[in-house]
Amino acid sequence: MDPHGALFFYLCLLAAQVVLVETLSDLLVLMKRLEQPVGRGLSSRVRHIHSLEQKLLNASFGGHNLTLQTNSIQSLVFKLSCDFPGLSLSSTTLTNVSQVRAPHAMQFPAELTKGACVTSRPAELRLICIYFFTAHLFQDDRNSSLLNNYVLGAQLDHRPVNNLQKPVNISFWHNRSLEGYTVSCVFWKEGASKSSWGAWSPEGCYTEQPSATQVLCHCNHLTYFAVLMLSGDPVPAELQVPLEYISLVGCSISIVASLLTMLLYSQSRKQSNSTTRIHMNLNGSVLLLNVTFLLSSQMTLPTMPRPVCKVLAAVLHYALLSSLTWMAIEGFNLYLLLGRVYNTYIRRYLLKLCMLGWGFPALLVLLLLMVKSSVYGPCVTSLSKSQENGTGFQNVSMCWIQSAMVHSILVMGYGGLTSVFNLVVLAWALWILYRLRAQEKALSPWAYRDTATVLGLTVLLGTTWTLAFFSFGVFLLPQLFLFTIFNSLYGFFLFLWFCSQKRYSDAEAKAGMEAVSSSQMTH
Repeated sequence: MDPHGALFFYLCLLAAQVVLVETLSDLLVLMKRLEQPVGRGLSSRVRHIHSLEQKLLNASFGGHNLTLQTNSIQSLVFKLSCDFPGLSLSSTTLTNVSQVRAPHAMQFPAELTKGACVTSRPAELRLICIYFFTAHLFQDDRNSSLLNNYVLGAQLDHRPVNNLQKPVNISFWHNRSLEGYTVSCVFWKEGASKSSWGAWSPEGCYTEQPSATQVLCHCNHLTYFAVLMLSGDPVPAELQVPLEYISLVGCSISIVASLLTMLLYSQSRKQSNSTTRIHMNLNGSVLLLNVTFLLSSQMTLPTMPRPVCKVLAAVLHYALLSSLTWMAIEGFNLYLLLGRVYNTYIRRYLLKLCMLGWGFPALLVLLLLMVKSSVYGPCVTSLSKSQENGTGFQNVSMCWIQSAMVHSILVMGYGGLTSVFNLVVLAWALWILYRLRAQEKALSPWAYRDTATVLGLTVLLGTTWTLAFFSFGVFLLPQLFLFTIFNSLYGFFLFLWFCSQKRYSDAEAKAGMEAVSSSQMTH
């Protein structure tokens, strides 16, 4: 090589080294920017994440892999070919990884590059892995808790990777107790939320717990992965089919029974009073609840547009709140009937009750939609499944409330107040009947009827909902079946109650007519 050629080669090598140093410096600057607190600049940090991905995919470096590390972010780049045999990465074998952190691993199947090499065989493919050891950039609307606050991401070249036959395996080790929690493998779904740049979704991922200190995720695509920690005891997956069958059959029977109740009411409408009309309003709210519940649970979520799911969840919540409110109204009306405080007369009584029973729940749901509509949408429930290598989890979704706080206040709290109120009315009514019974030497058939009336009405109107507060420990399994059976057949019980009341009223009317006829004959 002549001197001029050697000088030119030296200058090219020096320029390449300068470019490499500048590229690595830019990447480290981006990673350090992402470590800063989010504050108001979340959108800029999202742009930084996408910029980091693109720079890693286009980075020039020698060798087959590149590793970059900052305090809470690690970036890896690998050069692959179409003859990719698979790749296993572990934090225990990677260089420049802090040993203080909990270990993690990712395993990529040989099928990973198959889609990119179908039409052509590119000379080089890039696989990038970005590990965030902080979750502040991936906060969803629910402020979800992540195991170890780890978010592990991967991307192949400039193309999406979906529907892999052999999944990507992601392992998270930990040294904490998960008692009282259900863990679920999730991925970050961009654009799934209005107030954040994405949301956690379990689609395409399966969860296992091979040991008490490991969570293993099997996912059929590439993106950012984490382990979601949900409070509450997991429901065994074996119970999903029988519980769904009970719900489907029970709600279907209740829908038919509610329609029959309305038909019978329309035929005897002239003889109805305010109490009967209150029963019909409760029956209507329960009919709406059963119909929306079946639609929400039976329709396939992946094919359902998110706005449709949001509307369906809001209607289901409204139907539940309306049913609970009419239960409380039944208790209040029972108090007035038994108390008869100075023959209380309330002007436009039924109209005011309808405004409360239908209007107040509508106001609550509309306020939620205006303030934060993202509280409604696909809600994920994890079911546990025993396996030879540990405990696995499968996720079930339905259109419901996504916010844990809203669920606690406007479902459990609202239902709890209704149940407590009706239980107090029941205890008070039984005390009154006991006093009336004590004044009589013999127990008349009317006392038996009054006891059955109070017990039947008050038990059916709210008492069974108290079972929702026993979904823990040894009570979980019996509670699930009892709650599902009683409350899915709620409309049917109301039908039986209406039929019994109609029978009693018809018997009284017949007895009255016979008394009038006999008196006329004596005269």
